[in-house]
Amino acid sequence: MSLTRHCLYFLSGVLASAVSSHATAAQAQIAVAANFAQPIKAVAELLNKTTGHTVQITLGSTGKLYAQIKNGAPFDAFLAANTEAPERLENEGLALPGSRFTYATGKLVLWSSRPDRVDPSGAVLKRPDLGKVAYANPKTAPYGAAALQVMDALGLSATLAPSLVMGESIGQAYTFVYSGNADVGFVALSQVLEGGRLKGGSMWQPPQNLYAPIKQDAVLLQRGSDNPAAVALMKLLKSPEVQTLIGAYGYEP
Repeated sequence: MSLTRHCLYFLSGVLASAVSSHATAAQAQIAVAANFAQPIKAVAELLNKTTGHTVQITLGSTGKLYAQIKNGAPFDAFLAANTEAPERLENEGLALPGSRFTYATGKLVLWSSRPDRVDPSGAVLKRPDLGKVAYANPKTAPYGAAALQVMDALGLSATLAPSLVMGESIGQAYTFVYSGNADVGFVALSQVLEGGRLKGGSMWQPPQNLYAPIKQDAVLLQRGSDNPAAVALMKLLKSPEVQTLIGAYGYEP
């Protein structure tokens, strides 16, 4: 066989393999808690690179996403910011039994877009010149509930009440601070890190004993039980490579 013909056979095999891989690639609709906006993009890119599968991501507060799923929203998997919502979906028959697992444990921070505004001990919360303090809706966003726990533990709930401005999700709370509409805000550590470092502004990380651990569970929904992309995403989230990636955003396993 000539070298030219051998090369043609080889290229034909590569193209056939590529076409076959593309033909079997699937897409999943994923509901994701707003605090996980940056990591899920990186995970989705890795999923596409390694399997050819793609995901369509919808971000929001855990409570609102749960309500949408209950009302029939066409999601294949749910990455929540707590353990309760995925467990309820499992108990209600909307999630695949046994598919639920903790993919991350989140951290709360007090953050300002202004350098040196937030001190290492969080004493800025007691300053007389403190402006608006942003936080997420505690009824639908676990990070908002954690913020209230911190303020209560510090004995500042009543003092700070007139200064509070509430976002519908942790994403909106972050936007309030980033845009300057709030002086400081309680947000997710993952929102202010880039490459494992603070990407701007100043922050204080409240001690863990001031709020309940923010364990975040993922669950495969019944609609996605036979969706290759959704199944592959759940598997990928458990991998050491992705757990390391998630850790770079300030999460713990």
